[in-house]
Amino acid sequence: MTSQRRGIHLDQSELLCKKGCGFYGNTGWQGLCSKCWREENQREKQKQIQEDWALAERLQREEEEAYSKHQKAQSQPTITPFSKFEERKTKEKSSKVNTVTKFFTPSTKTPPKKDTPFDAHSSPSPSSSTSRHSSVSSDYATREFIDFLKPLKSGREIFKQCRAFTESMVYKRDMGADELSECVQDFYQNLSDRLHTQFKGSSDHVESVMDEVEKYMMTRLYKDVFCPETTDDERKDLAIQKRIRALHWVTIEMLCVPVDEEIAEVSDSVVKAITDVIEMDSKCVPKEKLACITRCSKHIFNAIKISKKEAASADDFLPTLIYIVLKANPPRLQSNIQYITRFSNPSRLMTGEDGYYFTNLCCAVAFIEKLDGQSLNLSSEEFDLYMSGQASPHWPQSTGASSCSPGSAALSQVHKRLDVLTGLGERQERVMEKARQLESDLIDWTDEVEQKVQSVLESFPAETQNPTATTASGTTSAASSAIDSDNVENEHLPPPLLPQVFAG
Repeated sequence: MTSQRRGIHLDQSELLCKKGCGFYGNTGWQGLCSKCWREENQREKQKQIQEDWALAERLQREEEEAYSKHQKAQSQPTITPFSKFEERKTKEKSSKVNTVTKFFTPSTKTPPKKDTPFDAHSSPSPSSSTSRHSSVSSDYATREFIDFLKPLKSGREIFKQCRAFTESMVYKRDMGADELSECVQDFYQNLSDRLHTQFKGSSDHVESVMDEVEKYMMTRLYKDVFCPETTDDERKDLAIQKRIRALHWVTIEMLCVPVDEEIAEVSDSVVKAITDVIEMDSKCVPKEKLACITRCSKHIFNAIKISKKEAASADDFLPTLIYIVLKANPPRLQSNIQYITRFSNPSRLMTGEDGYYFTNLCCAVAFIEKLDGQSLNLSSEEFDLYMSGQASPHWPQSTGASSCSPGSAALSQVHKRLDVLTGLGERQERVMEKARQLESDLIDWTDEVEQKVQSVLESFPAETQNPTATTASGTTSAASSAIDSDNVENEHLPPPLLPQVFAG
């Protein structure tokens, strides 16, 4: 059993962050959690900025040296004093600093109006952002967010900040997905820190506010940040969808899935799990997408528990999750994973059941992308035959099929089908031959009937006399012949009576 699971087994420590912080890692973040990934990313960016500064300073020195040499060659006094160089250098450094700052700082081109009544925000503002997102779901999310914030003392300020941020994001649509994610995550972090200070460490209250903030913001930003054109998410979606279609032949036995779909309740749980993971694409908020993954996972655990009649383990869960993903082939799978990774509240992915199940889903997708024969306990030749469609585990095989090579098994299937086709061809030839014989017999019978009819007509020619006259003459001649003939039988009859004359 251990050898069968060697390609699917995943140690629980592999789900955690590689930095050892104890939070769940993510394959999209190179195995790091969101906190460590942001810190690593910030270090890389800071290093890049320092290198750019060093390069700029070196180029500036080279330019100054070249200018000085040129002035000496012309034997002219230096027109630009050294202070001008310093001033120019300072201006260029200031320009670079401002450029970098603007790149990572949310835009303030559309600040919210001051002294606006809190209730007035229930209807969409005339800004370009809200006009773009004037859908029913966006308006409904706005009203829900306002109703949630009304009891809070700082509710108006929170709403103004969230609205200003979502409006400013419209001007950053051309930025890369990582930069957009960085802006959103920075806003989450800053707002969360302020809320923790305000609510004095009430984590549950802060989390509930952050959940509503995420729902409001991501409902309005969904069309702009989900699968943006600046990424290759769409290409990855098509690649994983094609990969899953090519693996349609994978069976439960190959994955060592401890699920018995013959049981009605288990089959129902499997169908519900497939429905939930497909439904993930219809949601706009990262929290709602994660809720679909969580429901799918719970249905999987329920199916395993009923099948095994005992609690499911992590070793049972991951193969079953892979099987569900293969059967469901969820739409835009990679885009949904990337969207959750980039724009979900980071604390939700680092801990809790949502983070655990999402990390397992990422591992399942990574496993499907790297799936090979060894993972399914198959030889590489057999795996290639199944992938190319030349063979299938669903085809009927003889009892000795397991002992023969995959090539001979495939050839035997081909020969069987050729024999069937040959038999059908011979039967068709026999049917066609009998049909031709029947056609020939019909032609001969027709000719024979025609000859007999012609012979009869020649033997008895048709008469041309009047039928009435013929009948009359025949009757008269018959009568006369009867009178004239000797009536032998009537010889002893008395003579006929003679007429008598009476006087009188």
